[in-house]
Amino acid sequence: MEISAVNDWELERYVTEIMLDIGVPAHLKGYHYLRDAIMLSGKDMEVVSSVTKLLYPTIAKHFKTTDQKVERAIRNAIEVSWLRGNTETFEKMFGYSAASGRMRPTNSEYIARIADKIRLDIKSK
Repeated sequence: MEISAVNDWELERYVTEIMLDIGVPAHLKGYHYLRDAIMLSGKDMEVVSSVTKLLYPTIAKHFKTTDQKVERAIRNAIEVSWLRGNTETFEKMFGYSAASGRMRPTNSEYIARIADKIRLDIKSK
């Protein structure tokens, strides 16, 4: 099955489950921005190669804010999940975690890895 065949609400629910499993706190603004970024990237992986020109401005327009605020909020949400999140899930998904002493993934690495996992999971259904 292709990701385009999945209902938006089903995709959103699946992305939400992964984000909560990783440990992204739902009360952060970056949580909502990150969820949209992952969903957009899952549908079109090209946006990950141009986060500052395509992805952040698209999300900023949707939430009526600036792309700088979107980037900062996403970075903060990733940082919080990296430091306080589920280490085991990070190890499984990224191959490393904060516990292994590695630096956190960049915004685009984080978004791309989760979007790719979702695309592969949906294809395998």
